[in-house]
Amino acid sequence: MANQTAQDFVAGCDAIRHSLLGVPVNVTALPWREGGWTRRQVLGHMIDSAANNHQRFVRAALDGSYTGPFYAQQGWVDAHGYGEMPWTTLLGWWQAYHEILKAVVERIPIDRLDASCRVGDEEQVTLRFLIEDYIAHQQHHLAQILCPS
Repeated sequence: MANQTAQDFVAGCDAIRHSLLGVPVNVTALPWREGGWTRRQVLGHMIDSAANNHQRFVRAALDGSYTGPFYAQQGWVDAHGYGEMPWTTLLGWWQAYHEILKAVVERIPIDRLDASCRVGDEEQVTLRFLIEDYIAHQQHHLAQILCPS
């Protein structure tokens, strides 16, 4: 049986997915606010966050600690060209990556949730915090996608 952190992570991913499936395609090329990323770019950033946190989660679980860099968020969004990609493609990538993350988080031994993690020059936190904060980060960006144009 998965621990509470894993159960909450899976439930969070599933709720976000459900909300993303309801986004009308005709608004996805629009910025969520004036001068901001389009909803496609926001979803692309959410995928990039999944990719970067995948490394963090696995390395902390395997090694008992993690120290690694931030990533250049704007650069990643630009490098992938998310603003020009079809929403359905991005949604599929988001869903696939989160199936991977759910599988990883469900298999993290409970004692490894206390693994020490440091991202960039931020304060040291636990792997549990990174996992919980990841869902909060995804929810933050989901709110941007869902905000009225």
